[in-house]
This record gives sequence, structure tokens and C-alpha cells, in this order.
Amino acid sequence: MSLTIQQRIARLDVRVLELGFWREREKVAIEGWTFNGEPIALGADWPRRDGVVHFAAKAEVPQSWPLEEIRLILDLGGESLVTLTSEAGQKRYGHDPYHQEYPVPGRRFSIEADSVARLPFGEPVPEPRLAAARLARIEPAVHRLRLLLKQVSEVAHVLGEHEVVPHLVGAAERTFATLDWPSATSDYVARMGDYTQQRSIWQLPALKSNPDGLRQDHRASVAAAHDALVAELHALKVRFPQQGKLGITGHAHIDLAWLWPYDETRRKARRTFHTALRLMEQFPSFVFNQSTAAYYAQIEEDDPALFADIVAAVKKGQWETIGGMWVEPDTNMPTGESFVRQILYGQRYFQRQFGVRHRVCWLPDCFGFSPALPQLLRQGGMDSFFTIKVNWSETNRFPHDLFFWEGLDGSRVIAHTFDNPLHGYNGSTEPAAVIPTWKNFRRKDIHDESLLAVGYGDGGGGTTPEMLERQTQLADFPAIPALRPVRVEDFYARIHNEVPVEKIPVWSGEIYLELHRATLTTQSHTKKLHRHAERALITAETVASLAALLGGPLPDSLEPAWHKVLKNEFHDILPGSGIREIYEDAERELGEALATGRQAQEAGLKAMAAQLPKSGSADVLVVVNPDLHARPIRCEIDGAPLAPEGTLPPLGIAVLDRAGLVPTSGLMVSKTCLENRFVRVTLNGDGTLASLYDKRAGREALAGRGNQLWAYAMDKPRNWDAWDIEDDYTANGQELTAVEAIEIVETGSHRVAVRIVRRFRDSTISQTLRLWANSPRLEIRTDIDWHDRRVLLRTLTPVAVRSDFATFECAFGVVGRSTRDNTSWESAQYEVPAHRFADLSEPGFGVAILNDAKYGHSVKGNVLGLSLVRAPIYPDPLADEGEQSFTYALLPHQGSWHEGGVREEALDLNQPVLALAATGLQPGSHQPLAVEGIVAGLGGLKRAEEGGGLILRVYEPAGARGAFAVRPVAGWRLGEAVDILEEPVSRADGPDLKPFEVRSWVLKRE
Repeated sequence: MSLTIQQRIARLDVRVLELGFWREREKVAIEGWTFNGEPIALGADWPRRDGVVHFAAKAEVPQSWPLEEIRLILDLGGESLVTLTSEAGQKRYGHDPYHQEYPVPGRRFSIEADSVARLPFGEPVPEPRLAAARLARIEPAVHRLRLLLKQVSEVAHVLGEHEVVPHLVGAAERTFATLDWPSATSDYVARMGDYTQQRSIWQLPALKSNPDGLRQDHRASVAAAHDALVAELHALKVRFPQQGKLGITGHAHIDLAWLWPYDETRRKARRTFHTALRLMEQFPSFVFNQSTAAYYAQIEEDDPALFADIVAAVKKGQWETIGGMWVEPDTNMPTGESFVRQILYGQRYFQRQFGVRHRVCWLPDCFGFSPALPQLLRQGGMDSFFTIKVNWSETNRFPHDLFFWEGLDGSRVIAHTFDNPLHGYNGSTEPAAVIPTWKNFRRKDIHDESLLAVGYGDGGGGTTPEMLERQTQLADFPAIPALRPVRVEDFYARIHNEVPVEKIPVWSGEIYLELHRATLTTQSHTKKLHRHAERALITAETVASLAALLGGPLPDSLEPAWHKVLKNEFHDILPGSGIREIYEDAERELGEALATGRQAQEAGLKAMAAQLPKSGSADVLVVVNPDLHARPIRCEIDGAPLAPEGTLPPLGIAVLDRAGLVPTSGLMVSKTCLENRFVRVTLNGDGTLASLYDKRAGREALAGRGNQLWAYAMDKPRNWDAWDIEDDYTANGQELTAVEAIEIVETGSHRVAVRIVRRFRDSTISQTLRLWANSPRLEIRTDIDWHDRRVLLRTLTPVAVRSDFATFECAFGVVGRSTRDNTSWESAQYEVPAHRFADLSEPGFGVAILNDAKYGHSVKGNVLGLSLVRAPIYPDPLADEGEQSFTYALLPHQGSWHEGGVREEALDLNQPVLALAATGLQPGSHQPLAVEGIVAGLGGLKRAEEGGGLILRVYEPAGARGAFAVRPVAGWRLGEAVDILEEPVSRADGPDLKPFEVRSWVLKRE
């Protein structure tokens, strides 16, 4: 009877398993442990499990044991930082379920561990205990042979029908046939006591406590069998050469915060980084990469000695800092200037501390990618981009894995993604990872190598010794990909240098992830604080810079406050996919950044006022336009709305005599109508909009009841609760038509308002419809007290506009998306990101929905949709619980969105003009920095990082091109053009601004 190949492989697996029980030749328990200074027995439960606890013990290796064969084996019951101290010094290691074995530092040494009762993904250990602590003398030959035979079996499993498989199986069978193996009953049964079959026996016999290991003749047979198997593998490799190449980079993806709080991340980073350094000592060819400037900055604070060792490893070339950003941020929601600061502060940190500037943007785990990124990466010194997240799309397979990614402006970066079915970017060197990763690489026709990141991650931990041992052994195997350690930047440099440009396909525009759409809405309070904090800092820098242009001092750097904003843009914080503790920290830090920005704005306004002409003692209002377009004056003074006649020029300042302020006429309100000279709004009895009539265009903007509120109780995704909105969420929608109250809450000549109060189950929604005297937008301030779970709240407005495409604002530009569902690509975009507006326009007319704190949009057919609140139960059971406030608005306009001032109104909603009450200033207007030509958006106006000047950054927002001039006030001049790193840059001739181009200049005192 002959067995099938699969049966023979299964037989090999059983025999390989047995070898592992003979790996430890001898062992001795380590006793005398203390737990927070008190004695604890080996095997005992932790006396307490909250916070960080401390273990300590001493160990001594028996004199007859050779140190090179000794391992310290620990299972402390949680994640730990282990410190081993001997006469030779200290060594530190991370300790987790995948890192529990360590070389000993000497014959005698002490053990200390700072531990938490948590697993790598934040799960509490139900019953933490000091489970294992022993010194083990290892059988090196058994260790090597077991792993080699295990890999033979795994390769055979993965290669399946490949013709090399029978040869591999036969080689392994011959290896076992040559082994001389012990069989003495008492030793054998005791050694196999932990074998699964043995553990299932009703009652085992008494087991020998210290069973004998291998004799010297047994060891000799093991060594000979190993060498013979390697020889057979070499011969097979000649007949069946290795196929393909994978560049192996050691890695440990550490989520800055996710299923654990940030304080735990600081500990995870220390544990992981110590582990990586120890592996570099054991494996000189090992190369490890780690992104995120913020991690290195925190290590400088937490463990200066570790930081110094990392610097040394970077200089040796074994440690590769990577990524060029402050953190690995979400790339859907931050504004363009936030991306600039991620790169600016990240690259400057890496240059300052390590002497390196990165070329590769490393974002393996973000939930879709803004089309603004390629241009900003290029300006920030990065010509390459890495992610694997595109492989997560559930509907359509992303068509490329080696390609040019082209941004809004036409800038291109080389992008690569690998498809590893075994844990993605948390890969390993197992055959089940390396063989499919190479198989899945689709551009073998243009390049001979793909990349694979190796190491436990998300919760950190990183590469293990076994992964590196496997990599070494697999070099002898036939028919599999060749593996080599690589620096990621060197890997990309090969592509740049060796692959002809014309052979590389191009993906143009955003990379939309067909998954995790709910991250645009979940934890909306954090999202609002982030939006307002980043805007407050941009505005504060602008106002202080305008004051400097008028003669005041240069503004202070707000980089420390920016660090708080950038940190909380991390791709599991801002998207709302973390635990409650994260958002307590995030909202505190973002609140601090927001307060810093507002205080800096006030200081900048006072500094500006100090430079303005003085006259008399009349009460005046200093009003400042912090943007690059003319704006009507709309603001609140001491809580009261103000909307007088007149406009402010770009970056303009007006000193207004308060006694002479005249409001715009034509403002009216009743319980069923709000009206000004631009629009007339009529309400239905259920509080929805019966009409939004544009008086300028002479046409109705609505095609049905506007501002419908819908609650969807089917917001119950099959997976990824905080992350996902399923495509069937509308199956159980309930429109909120019952109204508890409609009342007029604001009258006057500057702004009017009507409040509508509704209830949904245990939640209350109060909406105040507001109309300014000098604006065509209908604002809908929404105050919610939310107490329901797994319900999605949205607003829907059908509009009298027909178009195949809608326009959505993104960082430094816009994205056009289909309003149809003709293809699977279109229908998958049922919830999409946008910043401050989404617009649907036809020739001559359109309607936009604006917001000051939301990101999840839909425009299908003629319906404008905006997601307002979600309420998942994992990983934060109370996400969005309680009170929150935000404002969105409907804006009818003539012409396209660009012609109709949609961006300008959206910007005004998010950042009103600034106002300061003062006395003794001469009424008049001032423009410290004038601009002429094509319409441009302001990226930032800030103090230069070097040289004492200012940096002006603008962008073209709509895809146009033309002349653009900057004229500073007397005493200042426009200096050289620079990139976002504020370094001089040359540019091809052409119009001053090209479509979606971002440009920066230095402003210098004369």
C-alpha cells in the first residue's frame, strides 16, 4: 500500500513534532521571585493586575553547562520589558507571547521585568501568572534539524502539485530513517508528556521529573542527518532553481494608540526596540525598519541609553529609520497643511537626530489615500510610497502592485504594495508567507523582486529569532523565492534605477479603500476638535505673520502644539477606531492645541493692533481676513452676530468705527420662513425644508424635502464595528419626522434663526437653522444628546440638479466622483471622504453641502448625504455617547462650485473672520500682503524654520492655471521659491500656478 503525498506530509508533521520535545537537553527552574518586592512562587497568580508591576529574581547557570547553549525561558503572564544584569553589563529584551526565550548574559545574572497583564493587542490576560521561568540547555543540532524539517514540510504543503514536492518529501523521509533515537520508556514517556495525544489520556503514569536527553551518538546522528538533508536540498536547488526574489525587511508595526492607551505604546516601543537591537547582535545581517519621528522623540525622553544605541545602529546600517513623517497619519481627513507639517517636522527630526532624509513614505495601514500626497511627498524629498492596505478593498481588486501614483497636480511617486496572505505587513519568513507573496506579485514582467516586511506588529513585538533562522535555512531550498535582507530605500532605489519608466503603469488620483468607510464618522467629537485645532493653528500663524509684516516681531513657532495635532492624526486615533482611553487623551491634547491656537490668535491680533495708526478714543473693531480671497464681514462679537455691509480684501485688515456699522437689509424670519436678499427658505411642518429658493438665479434648489434626518438601526457591520458601514445599512432606515418644537430663537438685522427639536428613541436632536444677512448659505447648527447604540444618523437633501459627477473637497484640491452606480467601482463608493464641502453642479447652477466637523459624505443621483453620528460598541462601547455640537449648511450657487464661491463659503463656515474690540485706532483698511491673479487657497503663512523670515504657502484649488503675484508691504520682499521643507527649489517655466499646484515662498525683511 502506498501513501499519497499529502498523507506522507502529514506523517512528516507528526515526526517533526516529536523532535521538539527533545530540544531542551536539561533544565533548571528559577525560584526566588518577587512581585513588587514581595515573594511570589513560580506558577502563582499575580497578586494584582492593574498598572505596571515589577518582577525580580536571580539566576545561576550550572557550571557544567556551556553558556552558548543556554537559554532563559520566561512566561511572566503579560507583556514585559526584561532586564538581564550580569558582570558584563545590562541587556534588555521585549517579552510577549512571541518573544519568551533569551540568551543568558553570564554565569550569574539578575532578572527584572516591568510587566502589564495585557496581550499584544491590548486584551487583558484573564488570569495572569508567573507561568514559566527556567534555564534550559538547548540541543543546537536538534533545534536546527527540527526547524529545517518543519520547513521542508511547510514548503511541500504550499507548493502542492509542484514536481519538486515528492523529492522534498523523500529527502525528509530519508533524514528520519538515518536518525538514531532514544526509546527508553521512562525517559520517552516523560519527554512526550506535553504531546497533544498524551494530554488527552484519562490518567498518565507517573512521569520522570528529569528525563534523560540524547546521548552523544544520538547527537551525532542528528548532526549527520541535518548535513545530509542540506546536501539533498542543495542538489534539488540545482535541478529546481529558486523562483523570484523577496527583499526582507525586519519590521514591527506599532500602532501609536489603538486597543491600548498611549502610555502602553510608550512601553511597547521600548520593548520592541530593545528586542530589535538584541537581534542585530545575534544576526549581523538583520536589517530592521521603523517609521514615526514621534516614537524616536519619546524614546529620547523615556530611555536615552536606548536612543543612543538606536543612533549607533542607524550609523551601522542595520536600523533603517523610514517614512519621513511625524506619525503614520490617516490620509483622508487632515488638511493639506497638516500633511505638510507631518513631513516638515518629521524630515527635520530625522535629519537632526540621525543625519538622514527619507525617500520612502511608509504607510502600510491607512484607510485610503488622498490624491494630494504625491505632490507633497515629492516636495518633502520622498519619491517612493509603500502601503499594503489597497489589498483590503472588498469589491474591486486594485489593479497594480508596482506603479506610479500620480497626484492631483501630476506629480508622481513610485508605489509598491505586496500581497502577503499571512498577516500582511506583520509578515514572517514561513513558506506560507514567502511563497504566496511572490506568487501574488503581478509585475514580475518588469521587476524581479517584491518586498516583505517581517515581524509581529500592530501591538509591536517585531521580528523573532526563528524568523531569521528560517530565512537562513530557506536559502538552501529549491523552487521558492530567494530571500535577502534589504534596506527599504535601497529596494526602491533599484526600481528607480532599473525599471524603465515607460513600463510602469500609472494610477491617477485618490486611492479609495473599499472598506472602513465608517472611520470618516466614528468618534465625531475628536474629529471636530481636530478640525478646529488644525485650523486654529494655521490661523494663529497667519495673524501673527501679518502682524510681523506690519512691523511687529516674528511669530513664535507653534511646533509643540502642532505635534499634538499631528500625533492625533494617527490612523487609529483620528479615524475613531480605538478604545475610549485614546479619545480621553486625544480630546485633552487637541483641546490644548486648540486653546494654544486661539490664545496665539488673540496675541497676534493685539500685536497687529499695536502696529496700526492711532487716532482718538473711538470704539473700533479690528477685523482680519486670514485667507486669500475677499470676504464679507461675518463674525460674532461677545456672542452677538455681526454682518455689516462691506468686504475684506485677501489677508486684509479693517478698522471699523463700531458706531457706523450698518447691517445688510432684507433679513426676515418666521416659524416657517427665513429670507435674505440671496435666498428664501420655507419649512414644512415636520421641520424639513419645503423650499430653498435662490433669488439670484430665480430657481428652486430642492427636488424634494430638504434636510431629512434618517436614523439607520441596521448599522451593524459583520466585522470591524467602529470601522465599517455595510452597503445594506439603509434596509432599516427611519426618517425622524416627529417634531417636539419649532421656535424662532434669533431675530435682528444681522442673523435670524429657527430651532427644531426632535427625538429618536433615547436621543435628542436640536437643529438651529440660521441665515446671515450677507450670506446665501443656510446654516444648520446641530446639538445632539445621543444615547443609542449601533445607529447611524444622516442628513439627506435631494436637489434640483442633474450631473454624472459630484465634487468633493480634499487636501489642497478636490476629487470628482460619479453619482451613478453603473460599475462596481462606482457602487462601492457609497460613503466617501470630503473635507469642508461636497457639491453637485450642472451648467449654470449647483447646490453644495458644507460642514465644520464632518467627513463622511454621499452624493448618489441628486441626493446630498452627510453622516452625522455613529454609535458602535467596539472597541469603544460608548463612542459618540452624550452631547456634541456641529454645523453643516446648504448653499445654492450660480455656475460651477468654483465660480459660485463654494470653497470660500465653506472656509468661512470653518474659520470666520477675526475681530478684536479696541479703542484709539484710526478707522481704515490695510493689506500687509496683497495677491493678484488666479484664485488661490492659503496653505499657510508662518515663521520660517531657518533664517528669520516668513513662509507663504498657496495652492491652486480647482484645476486651473494662470498668473499669480505676491506683493508684500513696504519693508518686506518676496524671496526665493521653496519646497515644503523650506529649501530652495527650481521649477520649469510656465504659469505661476498650475492645476492643483502647491507653491511656497520666503518673505524677507528688506
